[in-house]
Amino acid sequence: MFEKIEGKEYPKITESRAIIRFQDCDPLQHLNNSKYFDYYFNAREDQAAKLYEFKFSEIFKNYRTSWVVYQHQISYIRPAIVSEWVKIFSRVIFFDDDTIVTEYFMTDENKTELKNFMWTTSKYVSVETGRRVPHQKVVTDYLLETYEQGIDFKNITFDQRLKTVKLELLEKQSSL
Repeated sequence: MFEKIEGKEYPKITESRAIIRFQDCDPLQHLNNSKYFDYYFNAREDQAAKLYEFKFSEIFKNYRTSWVVYQHQISYIRPAIVSEWVKIFSRVIFFDDDTIVTEYFMTDENKTELKNFMWTTSKYVSVETGRRVPHQKVVTDYLLETYEQGIDFKNITFDQRLKTVKLELLEKQSSL
């Protein structure tokens, strides 16, 4: 599930590479709007398993709990197109007793062009009752080690955060 290793520094932002598949695109060869969710969620699941040895299936199996999506905020900036290699980033930017907010964004392979930006709010629920429950200690330990602490989620808007991420990409581009 997740076992903290003393002295290990866990990355706060995760990154992976993906190719935009033909079957996921519209007639204009742009990634279909609904498919961004699939790319993001699949990348996050793979990233968490690889970097943190965290398996969402074990939470379900051991505690009969899971996160369910409560809300999305998404901005489509530039199209991702068929056969294009992209970078997918994700990080938890907020959590409390029964909620997490995950920030996702997609860039071109060179990390210079922002294509999409999304926040997903998820509630932690019992799969037996469908009601919210508090995170177990192991889940809280995982979140404490892996969430991005420098983002003041409660005092920033989605649009403000989007501008910050765009600026960060520009700064990285100019430093190359």
